[in-house]
Amino acid sequence: MATENRINFWRRNAKVPGRYPKDTKPKFNNPKSKKASSFHEFARSTNDAWDIDEEEDEDFLGTPAQTSSLSSGLHSSSTQNQQNQVGDAETRVSHSPGTEDQDLQDVGEEDAECEHVNGKVVKSSGDVHLNTSSVRSTLQKQQSLPVRPIIPLVARMSDQNASGAPPMTVREKSRLDKFKQLLASPNTDLEELRKHSWSGIPREVRPITWRLLSGYLPANKERRELVLKRKREEYFGFIEQYYHSRTDEHYKDTYRQIHIDIPRTNPLIPLFQQPVVQEVFERILFIWAIRHPASGYVQGINDLVTPFFVVFLSEFVKDVENFEVAALPLDTQRNIEADSFWCMSKLLDGIQDNYTFAQPGIQNKVKALEKLVSRIDEDIHNHFQRYEVEYLQFAFRWMNNLLMRELPLRCTIRLWDTYQAEAEGFSHFHLYVCSAFLIEWRKEILSMVDFQGLLMLLQNLPTIHWGNEEVGLLLAEAYRLKYMFADAPSHYKR
Repeated sequence: MATENRINFWRRNAKVPGRYPKDTKPKFNNPKSKKASSFHEFARSTNDAWDIDEEEDEDFLGTPAQTSSLSSGLHSSSTQNQQNQVGDAETRVSHSPGTEDQDLQDVGEEDAECEHVNGKVVKSSGDVHLNTSSVRSTLQKQQSLPVRPIIPLVARMSDQNASGAPPMTVREKSRLDKFKQLLASPNTDLEELRKHSWSGIPREVRPITWRLLSGYLPANKERRELVLKRKREEYFGFIEQYYHSRTDEHYKDTYRQIHIDIPRTNPLIPLFQQPVVQEVFERILFIWAIRHPASGYVQGINDLVTPFFVVFLSEFVKDVENFEVAALPLDTQRNIEADSFWCMSKLLDGIQDNYTFAQPGIQNKVKALEKLVSRIDEDIHNHFQRYEVEYLQFAFRWMNNLLMRELPLRCTIRLWDTYQAEAEGFSHFHLYVCSAFLIEWRKEILSMVDFQGLLMLLQNLPTIHWGNEEVGLLLAEAYRLKYMFADAPSHYKR
């Protein structure tokens, strides 16, 4: 039954990212079929990811849409179901030969015991006992279908690698002790703190370390409480002074765009669908927009709030994914909101030209990426030229959202540990990270021999199971590229 539901879903649902309408679907089996030869033809023949209806999302995930209106019991059940699905997916990817039959049996039992009724997962009384051959057939069919990955849980974003390694080792405990020693000193050595933060910050000290590295808090320990109190009061002074103007004629369009974009921020993570959290984001983004009229609010800035909010929330909560923020004391909620605003503001101060009129900062960074890739890997660069792929068509989002749409949230947080430790990490070092990220998919890119396939790959790179280990390797490669090219601009030229 579960297999039939999966197959029927793909037959009846056209509005899925990358799915073609029936009248324009190309026949891939026919080698003579016409390929999309330009970006405009490609755009006309596909649907945008935001066109998915809520009902289709529910059908696909096999669980009801997780919004704040769900009862606590159903919310807990659906969240547990997502955790099981993510765990099963990782097991299938990394299983050893000795456990293959057991893995297949587990998948078969899951498929047999669950069926979908009105978008809900219900235990089935029949078809429970499946033999090994039928399970193998089911798994082969699943693997042959294009699968939309389940977003990793926020609770798993901490210090675990994709391989599921223990979150604390002897080495990591030693690093944590070093961080605590630095932070406890009367005047924190920020250079030493950056040096240790480059390879990742322990979760326990990440909130205070981010506040220090962003420039929000002073290095002097005695002054920190006073500065925090003053800055938090200043932020809520802005709220009282400006937030009521969101309905004014001059600002209503800005507020309307923010109000539309907030639900799109990590839509499959329940934390960000809570009304209390969405109201916090609306206030943060609106106040920032009216205090920065040169740029105002631009789509993509909404993503930049989430890492700060989650990190500062984790100071009070372990299970961030399932926690109801409204249950926190009001003062704690206000402190998290104010700290998120100020740290996001510090970040944007360094990349504001990305969001001013015509976004010249992003345009320049995409051009620099193109020049850099042409020197690093000429095969990829020529491959893009051969199939008329413009860097702006995929790299604009990489620069606008700082790779947040390409990586799971836990990876973004680890990436930002290094960005805040690097001088001009968000503006300059990010270019080399994007270059390394592109080269990471060299084999897959060169295997695509048409415009459409290349663009679909570059806009849906399979990073769903990435963890600290993969991000660490990416950052190491980015550092190597920076070392080779940053101080040698002539290397850009042929």
